[in-house]
Amino acid sequence: MTEIVIRLSAVLLVTLVYAAPLCQGAKDEEGFVSLFDGKTLQGWTLDGAEGNGFVVEEGTLVCPQGSVGNLYTTHEYANFVLRLQYRMSAGGNNGVAIRAPGHGRASSVGMEIQIIDNDHPMWKRLRPEQLDGSIYDVVAAQPGHNRGPGQWNDLEIAADKRQVTVRLNGAVILDSDLNSITDPKVLEKHPGLRRPSGLIGLLGHETRVEFRAVRVKRLP
Repeated sequence: MTEIVIRLSAVLLVTLVYAAPLCQGAKDEEGFVSLFDGKTLQGWTLDGAEGNGFVVEEGTLVCPQGSVGNLYTTHEYANFVLRLQYRMSAGGNNGVAIRAPGHGRASSVGMEIQIIDNDHPMWKRLRPEQLDGSIYDVVAAQPGHNRGPGQWNDLEIAADKRQVTVRLNGAVILDSDLNSITDPKVLEKHPGLRRPSGLIGLLGHETRVEFRAVRVKRLP
């Protein structure tokens, strides 16, 4: 009997350890609503799909290798905290759209938080503001916090009025006041920086990237 109790306790401990990154503590998750039911694309719309776009595989949202498309929420969000986990293949390239209109180039007409395998040779010529965690082509994120291909990463994006903060695996890698972006050329190229609200999206760019535990909390 004692041996059975020990074994059950061990199983419970392992379960809690692996579940911890998803729940991050009950209090810390208060007010969050799941955006993905783990089975279907209900609550999402696909724009500009080539190949399969996005599919559901074993409880994860997947942009398959060779597929293109932007998967947007059906509801708009102004001020919010978005949390999700993502896992890239080698050379992975994707992104998270925020305050986007649901059509056009998301990184220009909205904003894109970049997801990319910084260390892959195919991306060696990218500028700092095009690397993982950056507001794409606008504000560079601090590198060195991505766990690399094949590993799950915890991403949090907070958009609170004009402040955008990105946390990757617990570290703040970007904290930007959009009002501080005053370069006329940047503002002309990225009119989406002025948008107060819009859709959240996942941006497929021909490489396999997986998502899970996608949830959002609206802010006042």
